[in-house]
Amino acid sequence: MITGAAADRRGAPVATSPGGALKPYAADAARNRSPLAGLAERLRAPAVAQTMRAAMAATLAYVVALQLTSGPKPLTAPLTALLVVQVTFYATLTTGIRRVTAVVVGVLIASGFSALVGLSWWSLGLIILSSLVAGRIVRVNEFVPEVAISAMLVLGVSHVGDTAFTRILETLTGAVVGLTFNLVLAPPVWVESAGDAIEDLARRMRRLMLRSAEQLTEVTTPSAAADRLHTARELDDFVGEVDTSLRRAEDSLRLNPRVSEGLMHRVVLRTGLDTLEVCAVVLRVLTRGLADLAKARGRGETLFPHDAGAALQDLFGYLGDALVSFAQLVSTEVSESAETAAGRLEADLVAAHAVRDRVESLLLETVGRDEENWFLYGALLADVNRILDELDTEHRSARLLEALDRNSRDYREHIPRLSRLGAWLTR
Repeated sequence: MITGAAADRRGAPVATSPGGALKPYAADAARNRSPLAGLAERLRAPAVAQTMRAAMAATLAYVVALQLTSGPKPLTAPLTALLVVQVTFYATLTTGIRRVTAVVVGVLIASGFSALVGLSWWSLGLIILSSLVAGRIVRVNEFVPEVAISAMLVLGVSHVGDTAFTRILETLTGAVVGLTFNLVLAPPVWVESAGDAIEDLARRMRRLMLRSAEQLTEVTTPSAAADRLHTARELDDFVGEVDTSLRRAEDSLRLNPRVSEGLMHRVVLRTGLDTLEVCAVVLRVLTRGLADLAKARGRGETLFPHDAGAALQDLFGYLGDALVSFAQLVSTEVSESAETAAGRLEADLVAAHAVRDRVESLLLETVGRDEENWFLYGALLADVNRILDELDTEHRSARLLEALDRNSRDYREHIPRLSRLGAWLTR
């Protein structure tokens, strides 16, 4: 049983109450950074990088367009560069293609209408309708309105041919400058930030488990248990934020010449987040069971007898440590660090399984004295088993292999000709 001053497996001391309840405020304080470190981290944030890169690329595109076009203010070029330059090279390439396609389609529609019907109220409506439909057909996604905008701007001038050529040239200039800018000054790979987000999610889950452990040997009011349940529900929002960060990291690995094993990085991070997401759902169900048990208890009655509650506190502590070890294993790129994280995870899981068996025997004794709530005890053990199963190394290896097979299958289905060419060259 954990008593006195304990040390968690993250290396930070964890204070305990006289009853053995874990209080991770020391571990929480260790996460606080100095103001200068926080400022440096904010400057490296994707939003700051995107702002600086977009401003520089737009200015450069305007300077280049002044030399290539005859218009006095070629603002379409910096506008295109502003929209094209994204946080990742993959997003920049795909955005540039869609943007140029939208402008060309709009200009072609305007040129055709100007030669046939000219500009009137009914032709303007027909042009807008045709442009929006054409944008959907060519799949320019967020640039569907740009098709209609380009058509209207070209149609509203007297010299349609010159304006159409100028607009296409300015758009191509902005797109080329944006792509070249990302090639010369390659955007960063956001794997580290995605790994930090995954680890932060695991630490949030660990803190919730440790704080839930405080209830196990104390008199817990239904409102206090409901607060823990509300905190568990908030994990869903944070999972969405981590997913956004992970999608950015996945895009930064695509078509990136600096990354040799981009697919493996993407699969490791994605499967890791999937595992933690399942554990977050199970943790919410677990806190719901504790809240129901708190409602079933009378005044002045603890959730569990002291022996069973203390063993559950140990179990929750090992589960929380295993969650963080798993996140560190997923987010670690260096092989030696990964081996260290894997060793910690294995040790945490072995200890958790041993304590879980002890908890089961103690809860079986408790069921004989509390037959009304036996199903809550069984649900608690089932939730613990699910978390242990999700974090198991064999389960993780099988999930990685399945994800790699699925990615290979999707690649062959989406690019069948290239896949057949590669197979033919291999033979």
